[in-house]
Amino acid sequence: MIQQKENAGVQAAPGSVTTPKVWFITGTSRGFGRVWTEAALKRGDQVAATARTLESIADLNEKYGENVLTLALDVTRPEQVKTAVEQAHAHFGRLDIVFNNAGYSLVGTIEEASTDDIRALYETNVIGSVSVIQAALPLLRKQGSGHILGTSSNLGHVTLPVIGYYCSSKWAFEAIHESLAAEVKLFGIHVTIIEPGAYATEFGSPESLKFSPGLDIYTDFKAGFVDSLKTQERGDPNATPKALFQVVDAPTPPLRFFLGSHNLPSVRAAYTERLATWEAWADVSNSAQG
Repeated sequence: MIQQKENAGVQAAPGSVTTPKVWFITGTSRGFGRVWTEAALKRGDQVAATARTLESIADLNEKYGENVLTLALDVTRPEQVKTAVEQAHAHFGRLDIVFNNAGYSLVGTIEEASTDDIRALYETNVIGSVSVIQAALPLLRKQGSGHILGTSSNLGHVTLPVIGYYCSSKWAFEAIHESLAAEVKLFGIHVTIIEPGAYATEFGSPESLKFSPGLDIYTDFKAGFVDSLKTQERGDPNATPKALFQVVDAPTPPLRFFLGSHNLPSVRAAYTERLATWEAWADVSNSAQG
């Protein structure tokens, strides 16, 4: 096993443990995946960084040497996932954090998107994450420890038009990880869903978006939606690692964790409205009990 460097200069949450950690992260070529990978390496942790092409992350080897292992990984290929997870575990001797970060968004109304496009979205955002989890769990159980992280979104609680299928993939992602947390707690394994709001990452780039063929009847509606996004305040992705590290260093990390200041107000408003609707219809609902 590679000798780990002493972890210094990390400000942790009260009661946290800051010994160097070994990470396995998907989707590290850009966006949050890249930011968090480099931040972990800079603080003295070790990272198995994965991306679809090795060329996109080759520079990490030059910058961080033996503390990083770069692996080509397409999360839609379960056998490749299993091989990559096992290779990372064998290389470093353990995996402390398994981070499902790979994903993309499908842009198109519910009517416009093809079943093939929807299926491909779920193969990456949902099934790909499950493949990583299923490959890692036997190793984490044997260790008797581990922390599974997953990048969701505030859109795992609320929805927007035009990207409804992306939102739906995050709702599924949330449900899977919540069930997982209950199932693996007895093995000493933690689960945390990371829920960023809007950030100035490359998530809006062509590499992170796929567009469904459009119907003319939605052209103006979608243009208005895109214009509304342009005025949205976006956070600084480089401000996120410190908060993320406080979560992974905490002895009892949360199941869900918002990144950014806008998520809690929007989700609180959404649930307030839902509760009001359920309450208003409670008598009718109760009458159906039988």
